[in-house]
Amino acid sequence: MKKGFTLIELLVVIAIIALLSTLSVVALNSARVKARDARRVSDIKQIRTALDMYFDNTSPDNAYPAGSGVVLGTSTRLCLDDTGWVATCGSGAVFMQSVPKDPLASGSYTYTLGAGSSTYSIVYKLEKNTGNSTATPVTMGE
Repeated sequence: MKKGFTLIELLVVIAIIALLSTLSVVALNSARVKARDARRVSDIKQIRTALDMYFDNTSPDNAYPAGSGVVLGTSTRLCLDDTGWVATCGSGAVFMQSVPKDPLASGSYTYTLGAGSSTYSIVYKLEKNTGNSTATPVTMGE
């Protein structure tokens, strides 16, 4: 009697290994998507906190920084100081030293000042949703 494995047994083992590998890659990709979405939500909350500090600092006017369609985290919008969204922070009050950008190069956070300078919106996209999400002072719990 010969010792060893038959071709059928080897093919079955290879098929099982391939199936387990595929399942683990799918699970890993799903975890990466969730991690990037969690980072996006965290980034938006940090930006909101910086905007709240900016708003409180502009007393008695209480206004948010100017801008419409401002893509945050780009080379010209890396900092939020007392003059607004700038490339490098000035010598005044700094509210956010390093403005975050979307974890994927294809995504972005887009800031727009609302009517009357007392509101704003930040548009961003979560990977698990099909549409854009919008953060405002009201939706962020202010």
